[in-house]
Amino acid sequence: MTEPTSLTLAQARDALRNKTLSATELTKAYVSAMEKGRALNAYVTETPEKALAMAKESDARLANGTAGPLEGLPLGIKDLYATKGIHTQACSHILDGFKPNYESTVTSQLWRDGAVMLGKLNMDEFAMGSSNESSFYGPVVSPWLPPKRDAEWARTALAGDKKGLLVPGGSSGGSASAVSARMCIGATASDTGGSIRQPAAFTGTVGIKPTYGRCSRWGMVAFASSLDQAGPIARTVRDCAIMLRSMAGHDPKDTTSVDAPVPDYEAALGRSLKGKTIGIPREYRIEGMSPEIEKLWDNGVEWLRDAGAKIVDISLPHTKTALPAYYIVAPAEASSNLARYDGVRYGLRMPGKDIAEMYEKTRRAGFGAEVRRRIMIGTYVLSAGYYDAYYVRAQKIRTLIKRDFEQAYASGVDAILTPATPSAAFGIGEKGSADPVEMYLNDVFTVTVNMAGLPGIAVPGGRSAEGLPLGLQLIGRPFDEETLFSVAHAIEQAAGQVDLPQAWWNV
Repeated sequence: MTEPTSLTLAQARDALRNKTLSATELTKAYVSAMEKGRALNAYVTETPEKALAMAKESDARLANGTAGPLEGLPLGIKDLYATKGIHTQACSHILDGFKPNYESTVTSQLWRDGAVMLGKLNMDEFAMGSSNESSFYGPVVSPWLPPKRDAEWARTALAGDKKGLLVPGGSSGGSASAVSARMCIGATASDTGGSIRQPAAFTGTVGIKPTYGRCSRWGMVAFASSLDQAGPIARTVRDCAIMLRSMAGHDPKDTTSVDAPVPDYEAALGRSLKGKTIGIPREYRIEGMSPEIEKLWDNGVEWLRDAGAKIVDISLPHTKTALPAYYIVAPAEASSNLARYDGVRYGLRMPGKDIAEMYEKTRRAGFGAEVRRRIMIGTYVLSAGYYDAYYVRAQKIRTLIKRDFEQAYASGVDAILTPATPSAAFGIGEKGSADPVEMYLNDVFTVTVNMAGLPGIAVPGGRSAEGLPLGLQLIGRPFDEETLFSVAHAIEQAAGQVDLPQAWWNV
């Protein structure tokens, strides 16, 4: 029999419905994989008892014909999502011990549709990071072996300081690592500036950031409220399409949630691309781009042309201003959102001689270096003397970025093809320690999508000369995730599915 964890989500769904596999058998296989993969640090909390209880209930529904769309499928949940009675800390010390008495809308919809919860996944603290190194629980390790290193070297490094092992990307690094290492069949993630697409590209997985408002943000720990959006990471385009249908939908508890019908995204796969126009933005050919990324992009263009799509050059002139504007808007919103964490009602509390000292000590001890940096930047750009000079100008630039995309789509473009990242995955400790801007540059291809509120998907496009995954990004019209899925599926078919790494960490 095929090892259950080698099945894609779609294959496992079919096996469960055909009764060639039970939800309990599938869940036990993933619980075992999760336990064997602890050294990768992808999970911060494991819930095997809950998973097996949910699987038992799924088996009953599968037997009596009342199964949901995700019945019996074991998922990992990013620590950003509130899960009732279970560790929810956004991987920050300041939320130490917090277990909410409510469930996020997205996860409640997954459970409604029969999914099984394996545990909570590691992430950059409050989703602030591009490498999953800022977590209070330590860095997540990518299951991909570093170039020119063998499994024996990697196991030694894994038992030590982990330097030289690869990052899985961030902030949804735990989600990407767990999916790539076959420690869950799919995972929830979130994307504020690329935090679904970049880790998906780094790990050979697929990740979609839906249109802003497509998924409810209720019950998600906020980073930047006008940029954050929920989405899935999974092994294939089809798997992401299946997950997103359950995650999406209007929620009256979230005023930014859009009341629009949720299509059957899976049905969009395999549609002809004839008549579709794909835009190639000249501004994304940035100085210093590696020849490998250039070649990957060119391959993507040829694959889509061969599939029947029309390829046109377009201009998105304000692309060069997106990254600096993003790193004003996002920290500004973060400084406001994180003001609520003061040690009074929940989480960490450090003693002080008065309430002001208690606030200061709690926030100093509770927030990590990257979160403190962004709070300080955000407070500065919102201050009376600098609000107009920085924050207001950044919001004006954001409007211009959005207008660039609107003009491209008005000209007849159906989707836009770009690289997902400027390079393959880098090593733990390699970037950002001395110069945080070096880390921020990893988001150069992804932040425009969040600034404009558009959907974007990362799909594997091949490997680097050193054997590491490389991803392509597709950007779509608002609420047209169907087109993204159909175009991404065409790329996936042409490029071939990336073979996930063997479990060297288990030996």
